Amino acid sequence: MSDKMTVLVVEPLAKPYTKEIGTDYKAMQKEVGGTFQAVYPYEDMVALICHDEGKLIGLPPNRFLHDESGNAYDMICGTFLVVGLGEEDFVSLTPEQQEKFSNHFAKGWIVAIPKEPKTNHKGAKHHER
Repeated sequence: MSDKMTVLVVEPLAKPYTKEIGTDYKAMQKEVGGTFQAVYPYEDMVALICHDEGKLIGLPPNRFLHDESGNAYDMICGTFLVVGLGEEDFVSLTPEQQEKFSNHFAKGWIVAIPKEPKTNHKGAKHHER
């Protein structure tokens, strides 16, 4: 069993790229910036490894996850990895998986623009809807 695996790294506002990392949890934590969770939104034998509190701690928006109809149902914040699934562990992506998910995540960047709340005529701040 190899102690390295080839994964796809997906950073906010950037094209995905392949990288060889260690197979242990510390290597994955380093890539996503902290503790992580695996999500399995596709029928393919892959998992997305993302920071488990990315939204809560304010990591930058990255990509939406879509249902079969193309509707966004969730958003991943911060850098995430696409990894292959073995019988018991995460494994290297196949070349076909690398190409498929690189193309899939090459678009769909999420750009968030901070905006100051407006002040009403009495000086109180309120948020636009």
